[in-house]
Amino acid sequence: MTGFRVIAEGLAGPEGPVALADGSVLVCEMAAGRVTRVLPDGRKVVAAETGGTPNGAAIGPDGWCYVCNRGASKWQRFGEVLVPIAQDEPGDPQARGYIQRFDLASGRVELLYERAGDLPLGGPNDLIFDAAGGFWFTDFGRIRHRDIDLGSIFYAKADGSFIREVRGSFYGPNGIGLSPDGRWLYVAETYTSQLYRFEVSAPGEIRFSETLGFGSPGGYFVGAPGGLSFFDSLAVDSAGAVIVANGGEGRLTVFPPDGGACQHIALPDLAPTNVCFGGHDLRTAYVTLMMTGKLIAIDWPRPGLRLNFQQPGTETR
Repeated sequence: MTGFRVIAEGLAGPEGPVALADGSVLVCEMAAGRVTRVLPDGRKVVAAETGGTPNGAAIGPDGWCYVCNRGASKWQRFGEVLVPIAQDEPGDPQARGYIQRFDLASGRVELLYERAGDLPLGGPNDLIFDAAGGFWFTDFGRIRHRDIDLGSIFYAKADGSFIREVRGSFYGPNGIGLSPDGRWLYVAETYTSQLYRFEVSAPGEIRFSETLGFGSPGGYFVGAPGGLSFFDSLAVDSAGAVIVANGGEGRLTVFPPDGGACQHIALPDLAPTNVCFGGHDLRTAYVTLMMTGKLIAIDWPRPGLRLNFQQPGTETR
């Protein structure tokens, strides 16, 4: 695997990259409340003004871009480094998140979900569409001065007609992804830096067991890298390897499909947030770097996994 290339700089807390067929990459700028399209030559144009804190994104079955937005947040700059201020003020009515979607052609933004029944969303973080056209997403929850929420995973339909909490009791659920055959749902926990997988029995349904291990949220334990790690979002490649952005250590952590020891790829930023695959052969891994505001590209040794509803690319870079 070769080194990285800087595709764009000056992004305000980049997250949620989405590779498009024309060679551009959508990037959620968390600290700016917008989604930006990075063109193949590195130029940046605003794709949508979402407000709040757009975090994870994915293209849905209707061709619109779906966004996990954690709502209000605060940021502070230290020289060239931008970092979030994690704590909410107790009782802040703005400290709630939501699911949005926007039209790629016009930039028109629609609010899709704010709650699941009587349960308001806290901090939606990342999402993945299944082959049936529904999407799984993580809700990280909120952090306050003396307490934090336990997070959850949800399943929802793209047309706004259905949403439900599938499983709670996570310690900061963040990245979420599906195996190449769609059988396994992967969830990365931030606070524990542990990766779990759940068996998908039907769209929006998982099998879980309370006896799979002490402290497990009902899933099978895949692994944990150790060290000063804070798992963020993830991607899966065509071989079934799970690639997790690993903050604190400033690296990508790769869990091989055979269950062997995880591998690490060092990055030039302590807080990588997410990764996606693009290019005509899906051999380019795009990685967002939060603290330094960059989108970089890495040549991957094998094709990434083509996501459901991701159009084939035509670019060659």
